[in-house]
Formats: sequence, C-alpha cells, structure tokens
Amino acid sequence: MLFDLDGTFADTAPDMAAALNRLLLARRQRPLDFEQVRPHASHGGRAMVRLGFGLEPGDPDYEAVRLEYLEAYAARLVEETAPFPGIPELVAALESRAIPWGIVTNKPAWLTEPLLDGIGFRDRAACVVSGDTAGRPKPHPDPLLHACALLQVDPSRCWYVGDAERDIQAGLAAGMGTLAALFGYLGPGDDPSGWGAHGLIDHPLEVLGWLPDEGAR
Repeated sequence: MLFDLDGTFADTAPDMAAALNRLLLARRQRPLDFEQVRPHASHGGRAMVRLGFGLEPGDPDYEAVRLEYLEAYAARLVEETAPFPGIPELVAALESRAIPWGIVTNKPAWLTEPLLDGIGFRDRAACVVSGDTAGRPKPHPDPLLHACALLQVDPSRCWYVGDAERDIQAGLAAGMGTLAALFGYLGPGDDPSGWGAHGLIDHPLEVLGWLPDEGAR
C-alpha cells in the first residue's frame, strides 16, 4: 500500500500556508486566507509561488522566490502538520496484517524525510520515495515502480492512494490499483470521478474495504 504525502497521508497545508504568509508579510503584501491556499498545497512550492506572487518558472524572480519560500517552509516544517484523521489507525491495521506500506511523493527528500520524522512515521514506512529519488516525478510511473522494486513486489499487487490527478495517472501507468482521496486538497476545478481511479474514498479507513479479506490472501 503506497500513499502520496501532502493531502493524502499528512495534512501539511497549515504549515505550507503559514510559510507563504510569512513570506508575503515580509514583502509587505497581504496574507492569504487558509481556504485560498489549501487547494493548492498538493502541488508544492511551485503552486505556492504562483498563488502568492503570480510567478511561473522562467520568470526572472521565480527561482529566488521559490527558494526563499522553501527555506521559510523548512524552518517550521511540522508545527501544525499531522497525519489525517484515520491514517494512524489505517497504518496500524496494515501492519497488523503484515502489509508493507510506503510513501511516494513529489516533495524533495530534504523535506520529506524530516517531515515524516516529525510526525513519527519515517521508521515505520517500508519505503519512502521522494520527488528527487527516481528519474522522473509523478505523473510518470518511475517513482512508483522504484517503490515496488524496493518492496520487491509486483506493481499489480500494489495500491496507490493520492489526492491529485497526477497521482492517479502515475498509479495507472505503473499498473497499480488506484484510490482518489476526496479528503485531500481538491480544488474547485478538480473532478476525481473523471481521473480513472479504481475507487474514491472519503476517509482513510475506507482503504481497508479495497483490500482482500485476510483469509483470501
């Protein structure tokens, strides 16, 4: 069982939004309401810079602002971040069934690993694949295939849970079962029912309903 990180396994939006607002205030700009920021949190620093400053890759100030944002975020990485309700119970259930689980995220490793440490799950994950681990990030299947290699399991025997279309695209391309997390960071224009996922879940514990009965494994 593999999970996306931001918006699926951990509720990271509060700390991501706080970092953006600190940067906006430092530049004497008006901070944004949390509800404005939350739908963009799954898309990382690029989305935060676009939302807060209207900058895109290639713009003259983009890279400097992006790095400044990431530094501000890293400085207070796990102040409010926590697993989504139901994730601790889901992980415990998977572990009780001896089902290995891992994280596959586009977040860079220098943020992913301390974040998982901070919420107490890094040592429990059977694998952690970050955005700079494999050759290409999601929506390419490379990170998910790398996770399967680490777990020594065929992709067809894996599920991937994510809250963004690229998560489902990557999972399908890797030949995995896919579940779209409706409790994640969905924006007004997102339509998870059209992503082609095998299922839609409103709560992490609904994952268990997609697994075979213990006696059937």
